[in-house]
Amino acid sequence: MGYQIFANPLRGKGLPSEVGMAEGNLETDVTAAAMLYSKCPVNHATPLQEFDELSEQFGVGKLWLKLEESRMGLGSFKALGAAHAIAKLAAIKADINDADAMKSALAGKTFVCASAGNHGLSVAAGAALFGAKAVVLLADTVPEEFAVLLRNKNAEVIRAGANYEESMEASKKLANDHGWSLLSDGSWTGYSDPARDVMEGYLIMAHEVADVISQPPSHVFLQAGVGGLAAACAAGARVRWGQDMKIIVVEPEAAPALMESVRAGKSVDTEGPESSMGRLDCKTPSHLALKYLALEADYFVTLDDEFVENTVTLLETHGISSSPSGAAGVAALHHLESASEFGIDATSHVLCYISEGAV
Repeated sequence: MGYQIFANPLRGKGLPSEVGMAEGNLETDVTAAAMLYSKCPVNHATPLQEFDELSEQFGVGKLWLKLEESRMGLGSFKALGAAHAIAKLAAIKADINDADAMKSALAGKTFVCASAGNHGLSVAAGAALFGAKAVVLLADTVPEEFAVLLRNKNAEVIRAGANYEESMEASKKLANDHGWSLLSDGSWTGYSDPARDVMEGYLIMAHEVADVISQPPSHVFLQAGVGGLAAACAAGARVRWGQDMKIIVVEPEAAPALMESVRAGKSVDTEGPESSMGRLDCKTPSHLALKYLALEADYFVTLDDEFVENTVTLLETHGISSSPSGAAGVAALHHLESASEFGIDATSHVLCYISEGAV
């Protein structure tokens, strides 16, 4: 069929139990994150654009796209995450208003992470801003272009594992062996605070939209890998617009980690082939993201690669450059024959995130 739609039975209630889950909660007040972001020399709000031709083609009243390609010169929304977590640590060590002190606040510290590409760039950029070092582990499936970009940001790049999950295990071992700081955008039992700080950086996107949008959307489509973007933007949307809108979370058919975890009522690992949605091809959910999405998402959707690649081609004809990972949310709106299940019609006002540029 090419897709699945799963109505969330936990909406408004959350997971039946948090036993065995990572501890902690997301701070949905964006004030602190926005203050740190304002100190970044390349901070700016990314564009929110309305696309009338696509609205007509998709049969909706309005379509807004939040375009993240230009975020901090790093090409994706991930620039907001790890860099925020690192800046938060630097602000503990030095006066945030003393630019010189901040530049060396984390001297001698090494951050290590596993990445499908963009998270590693944020770790590398954030570490460099505050005098730290970055080591980024890439699975064999990650394009070499990302390795080049990471080295250009002075990160040490190590190839480790056949997939993201294996590179993550290798990064945990390196952190333990060398006393480095593991900075993951996912969370699990015994590991939550760094991932929480990453997600709180992502909140900035949702609040930038809410600050300029002409009216609240009726539907929000959010693509997900481990779930950090989706959880942060869902939480931000609920804070700013309330409970009436429908939030739809989109995953690769090959990696339905959030859908299957919500179906099971607990975190589960999934299996599947490699997806062209490489940054979303994560078989295990972040615990913190799962907790928030179980509570706030109305639907979970999986799409096969062909659907999303077709949407990437369509977007190019409208001057929008993205990847299958970045365009997955729009692809769900574009292709779902049963979109009426979401209550989408010609009066709907839909928000999607183009989370990265073409890769």
